[in-house]
Amino acid sequence: MSQARYEQQGEVAVITMDNPPVNGLGFELRRGIVESLMRAKADDSVKAVVITGAGRAFSGGADIREFNTPKALAEPNLHTVIREIEASNKPVIAAVHSVAMGGGLELALGCHFRIASTGAQIALPEVKLGILPGAGGTQRLPRVVPLEMALNMIVTGEPVKSEKFKGTRLFDEIVEGDVLPAAIAFARKVVTDKLGLPKVRDLKVVHPNPQGYLQFARNTVRAVARNFPAPLRCVEAVAASVSMPFEEGIKAERAGFLDLVQTPESRALRHAFFGERAAAKIPDVPADTPLRPIETAAVVGAGTMGGGIAMNFANAGIPVTVLEANKEALDRGIGIIRRNYENTAKKGRIKPEDVEKRMALIRPTMSYDDIRNADIVIEAVFEDMPVKETVFKKLNEVMKAGAILASNTSTLDVDKIAAFTKRPQDVIGTHFFSPANVMRLLEIVRGAKTAKDVLATTMKLAARIRKLGVVSGVCDGFIGNRMIEQYSRQAGYMLEEGATPQQVDRAIEKLGFAMGPFRMSDLAGNDVGWYIRKRRYVERPDMKYPKIADKICELGRFGQKTGAGFYRYEPGKRDAIADPVVDELIAAHRKELGITPRKLTDDEIVHRLIFALVNEGAKILEEGIAMRASDIDMIYLSGYGFPLHRGGPMLYADMYGLYNMVNRMNEFAARAAQTPNGDPSAWTPAPLLLKLLEQGKGFND
Repeated sequence: MSQARYEQQGEVAVITMDNPPVNGLGFELRRGIVESLMRAKADDSVKAVVITGAGRAFSGGADIREFNTPKALAEPNLHTVIREIEASNKPVIAAVHSVAMGGGLELALGCHFRIASTGAQIALPEVKLGILPGAGGTQRLPRVVPLEMALNMIVTGEPVKSEKFKGTRLFDEIVEGDVLPAAIAFARKVVTDKLGLPKVRDLKVVHPNPQGYLQFARNTVRAVARNFPAPLRCVEAVAASVSMPFEEGIKAERAGFLDLVQTPESRALRHAFFGERAAAKIPDVPADTPLRPIETAAVVGAGTMGGGIAMNFANAGIPVTVLEANKEALDRGIGIIRRNYENTAKKGRIKPEDVEKRMALIRPTMSYDDIRNADIVIEAVFEDMPVKETVFKKLNEVMKAGAILASNTSTLDVDKIAAFTKRPQDVIGTHFFSPANVMRLLEIVRGAKTAKDVLATTMKLAARIRKLGVVSGVCDGFIGNRMIEQYSRQAGYMLEEGATPQQVDRAIEKLGFAMGPFRMSDLAGNDVGWYIRKRRYVERPDMKYPKIADKICELGRFGQKTGAGFYRYEPGKRDAIADPVVDELIAAHRKELGITPRKLTDDEIVHRLIFALVNEGAKILEEGIAMRASDIDMIYLSGYGFPLHRGGPMLYADMYGLYNMVNRMNEFAARAAQTPNGDPSAWTPAPLLLKLLEQGKGFND
């Protein structure tokens, strides 16, 4: 059955694109459109054609299910479809509703006339995938809307509501309600009034000083785009619409598209796009799994993390009760939440009245009786198993049947926590990242006995509170923190060998990281890592650790909160200032170990840090803790400041080449074997890494 439905209403043929969910312009639909056009052209009773979309979109653009398949490029491609529309001897009218994005908008621009419904989202978002519009969007859009508006849409990829185009040549009419009857009526008017077959390609770009404006745009975009080449190439493609005949401009656009699609930055952005969608799919949990209702929530703990978690619920309109044992701590936590909202309102991100609306959804309490009817309760108390045990035994006692019992633990065993209750099927880990009201990542930890509907409900809730939920199995540290431990170990070893904290941080930040390991530790609190290491010394006496971080903590230098850590901090400021005290501590420690400091290159620093992440990630994959390599990358992109244009640690390794990576790891192991306190075993390649190497594959193959 064709994905382009054909029907006739009098002298108007209606072609309805029908490829759910958003009428992606895949091969079958493209072929169906052309065949329908041919049918209309051959029928003398048809005087005009209307193209529209079924369901909830006109068209969302390319069919992402065909990316990287032969069908994506098969004829008729989108250029061919648009040429057939333009060449039609009968007027073609686009009836645009709901969504017209990417190729969907380019298709509409190829029509002779366009009618839109109010509220339709109009966009050319290709730049967000590291490419530019490839079917004439950069050439046609500036011909029908002001040059500034067109360039801004193409460079940012952000959607614009159809009403904003009133008075431009993009839409001939913008109508309330159902757009199809209006488009059919307009088509009849076109025939009756003999309005002809106008083509966007025949129009000229109108601007009083196009070259001056384009140079200004180049300068602005160059400063903002930084690590991404696509925005600047978008400017050049739009510039071609001004300076070149249409066909030459199309060739320039195509050349830009083909160049960009080969860049590592585009590969990284496309990887992130598909990785986010893949993260929501859990192989053994059907998409139609019945969900538990989440109408009310509770949070145990009013500290920094608990308060941030409560704000997520309030932001989503979900009433949440915050429980704290100590009134002073409760009042302080609620006060911080209010200040956060007031500061957000001052910055114009929410309306002043929203502060009170959201605060009204947050109910403070010191009684477990006030949370017993919540649909989900999230424990956000101190990261200590005996403390968790006390809380979960109480939750098991008071919470209603069917309530989801979640722990915000960042490292502890969720199965042990579940065993403190008589309903382990209702227990799940929800590892929020600090600040919880800001950070997008939510690591969702599936226990051995976690029910499928609990997992499905928590994943759905993550999206509802605007988080990216990624599933992890149970292990110490889960995915993100288990990997970051190896990263931090290597950072510590490099201090022992000759690097300074600022050199290590500067090298990885130059690669694009939000902050280096020592600035990150100072921000999170050095005592957090120290607490975990002290537990490791008991549980994993076989694992070696560099000791400089411990010595920093022994001096009470816990980071920004104490004014000193690996750096020192001025009161009220977050600037990391190099501290001679730290340099002296490191020098004394090296002397104690008998290490003669050496010069480390930025290349060595970067690859020791990243490959430490990747090797542990490979073990996590092999153990089934992570379902797919892209899940690991999504965790690092959204929770750990890994640069988006690098695509995450596992994709970075794929692009570097696993053969090259293993060779570097062997070099690092040899150097570690010659260094006092070195740990060559840290560089033993994970079995999965060697297996993929033998097969000539990457993590994401």
